[in-house]
This record gives sequence, structure tokens and C-alpha cells, in this order.
Amino acid sequence: MALQKKSMDDLNRVHTAEYQLYANKNLVVVLDNVRSQNNVGSVFRTADAFGIGKIWLCGITGTPPHPELRKTALGAEESVLWEYGKNTAEILKQLKSQEFTIAAVEQAEPGIWLPDFKSYTPETKLALVFGHEVNGVSEEALSECDIALEIPQSGSKHSLNISVAVGITLFHVAVSLNRKP
Repeated sequence: MALQKKSMDDLNRVHTAEYQLYANKNLVVVLDNVRSQNNVGSVFRTADAFGIGKIWLCGITGTPPHPELRKTALGAEESVLWEYGKNTAEILKQLKSQEFTIAAVEQAEPGIWLPDFKSYTPETKLALVFGHEVNGVSEEALSECDIALEIPQSGSKHSLNISVAVGITLFHVAVSLNRKP
């Protein structure tokens, strides 16, 4: 049997206007000083694919409607809720007050390897923090995090592009919930 691509109708995707009806309000992404608009746009697109409730754009992180962001987001900036916060640590304190567990996706001690992170349930309120492309999650933001999740790597660079790290992490969370994105 030959492979055949699915049509847009076969994918059964929700429309942008309906997205928030299905988005997981207990799962948010926090971007801490991400400088590349292309990375931010890619995070929007990935967040949309996995039904993320909201993205916090903090510090120097760009916000819609920047053209470079829109180029990679492909309209996801219209479906995924977002909000800007000047200070990442203050946003994390706010999320803690709403009973979110704050998880930095960062190489930090003590850390949990992402494949070993299995304590996430649909009822868990989880904020995933991703940092600057070179410097990672800021020390100030890291001090507000409850846990650090580390993506296993074996190459010489010991880092991933933030948009790739977001994709890997959100995929892991979706799989741990035994649900399709």
C-alpha cells in the first residue's frame, strides 16, 4: 500500500477561533529573554500544535505582530494566548501564586532528566521556562523555579536551539499524558 498524505479535512484541526476551547490552561510556556523573533514564532507554532494554554513573553523577548515572528508562527500567534511581562522572576512568582509548578528547562543541579519526568498529570499546573539562546534561563528566573528538566544530549555543543528544546519538551509532556497533541 502506497503512503498518502492526509488532507486538511483528515487532520480534523480546530479553527483559530475555537483553539482556546481545547487549549490546556494548566500548561504554559514562559520565554525568558529570547532574542530571536524566529525562535519566538516557532515556539508559538509548536505551542499551538500541542494545545498550550498560554505563552508568557518576558524581558527582551519579542511580541506579535513582529514580521519575523509572524513568518515562523504561521498564524499561531492568533490562536495561542500570550502576554508580555517585563520581569521573568515576577511572572514566575505570579504563576506560583496560582499554584503552578515552575520547571526550568535548563542544565542545572539538581536536575531531572526529561525522560524521567513522569509526575505530570492533566490536573498539574505546569509552567515550562525556556531561556536566552546563549545564556539560558537567567539566574534570577532560575531562583524562582521548583525543578530543572534537562534534555539528554551527547554531542559536543551541549545545547539545543530553544525552538527544538520546546518541541522535545512539549512532545514529552504530551506523551506522558498518553494523549495525542
